[in-house]
Amino acid sequence: MTTSAPDGRIELTGASKRYQVGANEITALGDVDLTIEGGSFVVILGPSGSGKTTLLNLIGALDTPTAGTVRVNGTELTSAGRAERARFRRTAVTFIFQTFNLFPALTALENVQFGADAAGRDEVADRAHTALEKVGLGERMRHFPHQLSGGEQQRVAIARALASDNPILLADEPTGELDFRTGVQILEVLEAQAREGMTVLIVTHNREISRVADRVIELSSGRVVSDGPPEGGPARISELQW
Repeated sequence: MTTSAPDGRIELTGASKRYQVGANEITALGDVDLTIEGGSFVVILGPSGSGKTTLLNLIGALDTPTAGTVRVNGTELTSAGRAERARFRRTAVTFIFQTFNLFPALTALENVQFGADAAGRDEVADRAHTALEKVGLGERMRHFPHQLSGGEQQRVAIARALASDNPILLADEPTGELDFRTGVQILEVLEAQAREGMTVLIVTHNREISRVADRVIELSSGRVVSDGPPEGGPARISELQW
């Protein structure tokens, strides 16, 4: 495994993921070639089963390709061992999962501090406070997950990702559990991170959200079917409706 200076760049060359199910071979992702520059604000768009989450898992070193290569943030992931991949996930990428993955025995503040600490950051308490304020939970820091709504739990998960300050943020349906107003607030936070140099990838089936991205990569049946800026250029988040 070779590593260069962090830059948030993502490169996939002929990346495929196939599964054997009985006598059948299922292609979750087929021969994908992508280069995403650092600091990009990208939406990966497609219906359920299109390969979006598989692509995200390859980029985030949660899975390995059946064929092709994956290089992220200067690190060649394709042949990396388990320990190397775990180290990469701590220091290079941060996930926002649909399932939140919060620790039930920790407060919102402690959950966010955990993310910053796992990434090896300093001043974790200050980072956690700032991140929770950004997502509008400044007054809910001492609450435990069971005391928070689904939308508030999602915002804690997003704050945890922000506090880690890794160069790449991978968000799987980050507005899925949120009302429209809160969803817009979260998109504004994620867009701001990209403008500050973070690479932000949002996986969604919501075509309206893709309007605000710098680039929209659309998948269907495991293959890229379109790739470019949204039609008419990026819209302002204030223009969205869903």
